[in-house]
Amino acid sequence: MAKAIFQRNQKVWVESVGVWATVEKIVPVWAKGFDEPVKVTYDVGLGRDFQATELRAEQGGAAPASGGPAWRLLRARNKWQAEEDSSHHPYPGSYPVVVTDPNDWGGWRVPGAEYDRDPYKIEFQARLIASAPHLLALSRRVVELVDESAGDAPPELQRIAEDMAKLSRLLDETPAAGQAKPETA
Repeated sequence: MAKAIFQRNQKVWVESVGVWATVEKIVPVWAKGFDEPVKVTYDVGLGRDFQATELRAEQGGAAPASGGPAWRLLRARNKWQAEEDSSHHPYPGSYPVVVTDPNDWGGWRVPGAEYDRDPYKIEFQARLIASAPHLLALSRRVVELVDESAGDAPPELQRIAEDMAKLSRLLDETPAAGQAKPETA
């Protein structure tokens, strides 16, 4: 049986048209005698329904230069609230999920009540978390450039690079069992 590959409000590349579009509606095709749809198509507002093979998902974030993880921002269907009740949300009917594993396992999700309280804050947090590996790679490049400058970098940039290096060491450090967690600012 067919399963939906894309989600409502997800940005997709439409190969046959050569344009970015947003999935407006998931259209299941039912056949008599089957409990599940036999085919799923997608309405992206271009005048006809498209099959999954004609669409390609937007990559949530580029992999950092260090070759580290490529975290992605996906949208999940809002199960706890009807779309009409969430019209004040940036993407009604869905909420952000940051996936940190190549198999779409693990990551960051938010409780429904917290999302409903301040959806714009949660959307920002999701984008920030999904961008974290890339931001870390950029900060490490800045530290390398300042180190290679042999003291020719401006003093303020040197202080920033020192702070970035401290943050990088903190992230790379693995706490020993039973060790107290460091205080965060």
